Amino acid sequence: MPVKSPDLHGNAPDDSPAVLLLIDWINDLEFDVGPALLTHALPAADRTAALKQRAAAAGISAIYVNDNFGRWRSDFAHQVRHCLDDGVRGRPLAERLKPGEHDYFVLKPKHSGFYCTTLELLLEHLGAHTLVVTGLTTDNCVLRTATDAHMRDFRVVVPSDCAAAADPADHRRALEQAAHVLGADTRPSPALDLAELRTRR
Repeated sequence: MPVKSPDLHGNAPDDSPAVLLLIDWINDLEFDVGPALLTHALPAADRTAALKQRAAAAGISAIYVNDNFGRWRSDFAHQVRHCLDDGVRGRPLAERLKPGEHDYFVLKPKHSGFYCTTLELLLEHLGAHTLVVTGLTTDNCVLRTATDAHMRDFRVVVPSDCAAAADPADHRRALEQAAHVLGADTRPSPALDLAELRTRR
């Protein structure tokens, strides 16, 4: 692998062999299945927030990979403000998982976090080999991002308690597919050894 340039022109300042991806957590949920999704997303958000704290302590960087929801003139900071300040259904999720100043973010136009985004380049600069994929929804954007990560030879972890779908049956099926087809580790987050994730390829 090429040696990183000592400056930050195009390079990420952190070295993070394992990375925590937060898929579409900053989400207003203002759509038909939003109420059902919120019911299952709230406990998953709590567990993801706890995992994010543990990850930070273990030296694992967090990347928010968030849909632009068709707002092509928007940016991630605007999405965060919208979800926190505009009285939307998804506000409790944004309150639990508000990004910190050292977190990274990537806006995506479609379902996978890799499609037409800078995610792959950012992961290269971080030196990542393992991705812990969390977020909304398990059967859609989480699974599609995990699939694309697997195709790029990343080690994939999808903690079963850190993702949610509007229908619990869809959540279970997506986790089964991730485990069976992608070889993903789907153990719940408390069972994950973050130091091991960071060090073992």
